[in-house]
Amino acid sequence: MVIKPMIRSNICINAHPIGCGKETEHQINYIKACKEKRGIKTASEGGTGPKAVLVLGCSTGYGLASRIAAAFEYGAATIGVSFEKEGSEKKGGTPGWYNNLAFDQAAKAAGLPAVTLNMDAFSNECRQAVIQEAKKMGVTFDLVVYSLASPVRTDPETGVLYKSVLKPFGKPYTGMTVDMMTGELSEMSAEPANEAEAAETVKVMGGEDWQLWIEALLKEGLLAEGCMTVAYSYIGPALSHAIYRDGTIGGAKKHLEKTALDLHALLGEKVKGQAFVSVNKGLVTRSSAVIPIIPLYLSILFKVMKEKGTHEGCIEQMERLFAERLYTGGTVPVDEAHLIRIDDWELDPAVQDEVDRRMAQVTQENLSQLGDMEGYRHDFMATNGFDVEGVDYTADVPRMDAV
Repeated sequence: MVIKPMIRSNICINAHPIGCGKETEHQINYIKACKEKRGIKTASEGGTGPKAVLVLGCSTGYGLASRIAAAFEYGAATIGVSFEKEGSEKKGGTPGWYNNLAFDQAAKAAGLPAVTLNMDAFSNECRQAVIQEAKKMGVTFDLVVYSLASPVRTDPETGVLYKSVLKPFGKPYTGMTVDMMTGELSEMSAEPANEAEAAETVKVMGGEDWQLWIEALLKEGLLAEGCMTVAYSYIGPALSHAIYRDGTIGGAKKHLEKTALDLHALLGEKVKGQAFVSVNKGLVTRSSAVIPIIPLYLSILFKVMKEKGTHEGCIEQMERLFAERLYTGGTVPVDEAHLIRIDDWELDPAVQDEVDRRMAQVTQENLSQLGDMEGYRHDFMATNGFDVEGVDYTADVPRMDAV
């Protein structure tokens, strides 16, 4: 069958298997080129990077990019966890399922140990499966990446299902948004959250589950001496704080950041390890496309950063995180709040000043000049395997369970 993108309200509801595989391959090739350019050595070559890495939320975005960097730049054995809809011969799976399939094939071809578990990472059953696989592989983790981004979480002890919401506090928030397919500007509003919604969002997207993972791995002796763990967050520009940083999601991220301090102390005591939250750059994801103001902001941000030569996608961000923050051979640089800042180029005052200037001027008529709708649209499509270089989208896809 010939597969075309199916887009509803800024959400793509299908995926192209070959495109997802090719996009994963592009990221792997980028990392291989960086390894050669930087002269990075794997552990077997005498380097000091990670040897065994667990990536929780490994299938898309920053999680996938982290796993690719760990494996193909540093030669690490990896275990990846994500919860995906599998493709069958006739029915399509989620983009992450195809990404994982492509990663596993590339890792096998390169002789890199890799196990991918398609399970609910919030469950105790998943923790036990990871523990069993790590023992079977004979590894102890020297890096644990926590990159889960789910709208729901079932508490593993009580069985209660919690749902996250993206809402402001106190009063409604209204901001401009843009339909990435048509380029049409419109207003989008979000009603304020109540206390219960705020608490549920923290249960889903805060640090509770991250802590459960680290404690379980410590108990089993599966964290190596000097182990690091890192989770991902976003702060963004002041114009988005009311809906994001100062809203329900921001509340959950602040809980995540507090958890990092607790885990930093715990790991320091138990294995001389460290815990961090890395604040990353704003990028096109399946969730960011439906947040008020963010699509328009990102379109303009991309244009400004590309003009300055500082634009990065997920794979460029994670390569820089690993090579210039986590594995420099020295102390991991953090700010006064113990946060790794890899959003430094986005929040460069010169960049933000120009973004603010354009945001104040943007209209339907000048959006294509002030923003990068073409680039934004490409990134949105590529996350689902469409508009990827090297793929013939007129060709028949014989099966939906292969890449």
